[in-house]
Amino acid sequence: MEDVTRIVIIGGGPGGYEAALVAAQLGADVTVVDRDGLGGASVLTDCVPSKTLIATAEVMTNFDSSYEELGIIVEDGTPDPDRPARVVGVDLGKVNRRVKRLALAQSHDITAAVTRAGARVLRGRGRLEPQQEPDGSRHVVVEKADGGEERLTADAVLIATGGHPRELPDARPDGERILNWTQVYDLEEQPEELIVVGSGVTGAEFAGAYQALGSRVTLVSSRDRVLPGEDPDAAAVLEDVFRRRGMNVMSRSRAASAKRVGDRVEVTLSDGRVITGSHCLMAVGAVPNTAGIGLEEAGVKLKESGHIWTDRVSRTTAPGIYAAGDCTGVFALASVAAMQGRIAMYHFLGETVAPLNLKTVSANVFTDPEIATVGYSQADVDGGRIDARAVKLPLLRNARAKMQGIRDGFVKLFCRPGTGIVVGGVVVAPRASELIHPIAIAVDNNLTVEQIANTFTVYPSLSGSIAEVARQLQTRKSAEGS
Repeated sequence: MEDVTRIVIIGGGPGGYEAALVAAQLGADVTVVDRDGLGGASVLTDCVPSKTLIATAEVMTNFDSSYEELGIIVEDGTPDPDRPARVVGVDLGKVNRRVKRLALAQSHDITAAVTRAGARVLRGRGRLEPQQEPDGSRHVVVEKADGGEERLTADAVLIATGGHPRELPDARPDGERILNWTQVYDLEEQPEELIVVGSGVTGAEFAGAYQALGSRVTLVSSRDRVLPGEDPDAAAVLEDVFRRRGMNVMSRSRAASAKRVGDRVEVTLSDGRVITGSHCLMAVGAVPNTAGIGLEEAGVKLKESGHIWTDRVSRTTAPGIYAAGDCTGVFALASVAAMQGRIAMYHFLGETVAPLNLKTVSANVFTDPEIATVGYSQADVDGGRIDARAVKLPLLRNARAKMQGIRDGFVKLFCRPGTGIVVGGVVVAPRASELIHPIAIAVDNNLTVEQIANTFTVYPSLSGSIAEVARQLQTRKSAEGS
């Protein structure tokens, strides 16, 4: 009987559980060592919970901002003369209980799927033993959640341990008034005045959500604008929407400390200014979970940031050890983690595999409006990394947008000047996460603006703006070539 390949996966997030499904389907003996529950931070404390919270906020925003324009009558909505009336309110405790219930249900579904595929799930914390055996195998020691240890032998190990919220030394979360993004779902009451420190994706998403839910929000941004890593036109639209809806956006303001004073929080900025609120959410990045699990002793090279160095097929510097997900620092997206995990298993188990191509990754910021991107960016064009033409079309011109009361947003496409091949795109719109997919297909398959322009779209539809932008790029290309 042929020997079965033994795979041990440390970490059960998207990188880990997707790798487990692939390896099990390919006939390997798979053990997933997981501490908190399959799905990892993505399912339990990050993507699934935050987007569930945002879904509630989105419904409230849509109703609050559009009901009058769309002709909807709300009975008995007498406004307070001193304050604009909110049409709808929220029971945050009920919202958060739903958030946690859905997250657990998703984790259980993933566990069932992995177990059904034939993999073993072992609850505990895994660490690598330093030496590699003569046959190339390695050992993983598991401190089991129910006590005791178990020593596993593996022909290959995948590290998919994720990350955790970064903390400032003088702004430690207490879980009650000063919070990180894993703790907000324990709130039973709506924060009256929420200070959000950090204007990256996490900070912007929570700031927008709580603003929609009815909190007075102050967003503290150390940079010139919110979402400094995103398309500048998209970030400008979102910041304008935030300010218009009453958010206090403090640009070029770095938080030095946060402390609790009774039932209030005082945030001191680096220039000495002090701002106060009822709660403070710290969204200042993440730290990889790579310490204390024997990586460097086993020959795995770490970057200065603590992330694991990997190549494009997820190999580390140690033979037989792969890594996937946020612990690699490649791209903090569940989709990328899952792809890294799948690639690692295909590679080790001898299947045909294409190296990771980050230029085909689509990403989304779940604010209102959403910001979705794929391929090369405006920064790539401006920085000379690619020669591309761009056209941006505001959604205001779109008939469906007019019908739905959508005022903010646009579609932008980038294409090569000679061939017209689409190399990137940006969508700012409600449900931009859905609208980016046809652009992602174009980027992944080297489609041209002519092909997009000549494909039928539904009228009226927001997707019609994608075809219209392609037609404008096609016209521009023709004019330049004549």
